[in-house]
Amino acid sequence: MKENISINLRNAGAFVSQEEILALAQQSVRHLDSLNAGTGAGNDFTGWLTLHEDVVIQLDRIEKTARHLRSVSDTTVVIGIGGSYLGAKAVIEALSHTFSGLQKTKHHDILFAGQNICEDYLSELLDILEGRNYSIIVISKSGTTTEPAIAFRILRDHLEKKVGKAQAADRIIAITDASKGALKSLAELSGYDTFVIPDNIGGRYSVLTPVGLLPIAVAGFDIRNLVKGAQAICEVTRKNHNASSNPALLYAAARNLLLQTGRPVEILVGFTPKLHYFSEWWKQLYGESEGKDGRGILPASVDFTTDLHSLGQYIQEGQRILFETMISVGSPRHKLTIPKETDDSDQLNYLAGRRLSEVNRSAEAGTILAHNDGNIPVIRIMVPELDEFYCGQLIYFFELACAVSGYILDVNPFDQPGVEAYKKNMFALLNKPGFEEEGKKLREKI
Repeated sequence: MKENISINLRNAGAFVSQEEILALAQQSVRHLDSLNAGTGAGNDFTGWLTLHEDVVIQLDRIEKTARHLRSVSDTTVVIGIGGSYLGAKAVIEALSHTFSGLQKTKHHDILFAGQNICEDYLSELLDILEGRNYSIIVISKSGTTTEPAIAFRILRDHLEKKVGKAQAADRIIAITDASKGALKSLAELSGYDTFVIPDNIGGRYSVLTPVGLLPIAVAGFDIRNLVKGAQAICEVTRKNHNASSNPALLYAAARNLLLQTGRPVEILVGFTPKLHYFSEWWKQLYGESEGKDGRGILPASVDFTTDLHSLGQYIQEGQRILFETMISVGSPRHKLTIPKETDDSDQLNYLAGRRLSEVNRSAEAGTILAHNDGNIPVIRIMVPELDEFYCGQLIYFFELACAVSGYILDVNPFDQPGVEAYKKNMFALLNKPGFEEEGKKLREKI
């Protein structure tokens, strides 16, 4: 039986006491109860709490669809923005060979679109797709979100011209609302296979729905083990009233207490490049969930040891406004040792025969000590290894802790009213019907 991820607060103890953390974590049991009972703010968007149980019955169909896309194409373009792409990309990047695009062995490429409106990005993607036999997974509840809607219009047109409308319909999967919206209507009209985005789950909490599971399965990874990981950590967090053994409560409490010491910035740290997009997903999860009503902790991220040679200087000696949360991975997938050289001109023979993972762990430990000495608290999330099971654990752990943390801050962790502000201005500046007068006013300001 695999162990679970765990939390280590030792290197935050000089800044907030273990007793304080445990006390706030125990007080936060009421927030767990509120989530489970559906009585807290945003309670109509808490379907993710038990989704890993509900999604099991869909796994056969998701895997069958994934096999179909892999059989008819060598590449799949996932169209979505925010939670509609970040979760899948986070897991795929964490589990993939770092240089999979350069490997000669056969594999299925997952590319992404609809997460920006950059003309060069989409044009260059079309250049690549000219030589690819590709499929599309389009993800949008409404079908009218600007970035993915534009990308889907362009890519659908390209695919239909490339293989014909009938074959294109066989290669397009729509993940959308169960009964309404522009994408749902188009899917029915065009004969696309569809999956449902549940009404009670917001985008940033949707990784363990078909939104994330289908792209991850198409990429060739074990979504059953991903779901098992979520189930395993759910069992020790969701209904666990013993705060001292509930890592989600301890994390939510620790970060909020550190905020109260004058540290409004949290930096998520990874010591493997594979975690880069996991950090991007985490930033959306916490930024959208907590950043409202003038409150919240600003989520940032770094890739160490790379960024120790850039942002590391600021972290060590800049303004004392931040704390770090490190995802500490135990075992790497590969084994590589440092060779011995007769001419020890680089003075590395003292490391000869040692694994790179040992050096990396020493860099991690040295960083923690240095940052503690520089007045930076460090929370550590201990992960035995990076595989599907532990990715599932991390996803559910961070989601549950985020919901509890939002309630500690007294904000609704399931809405995002501020996201609409730029859209209204953009529509007005583009003279979208109904926005003409506002457009005139805005152009006077520019």
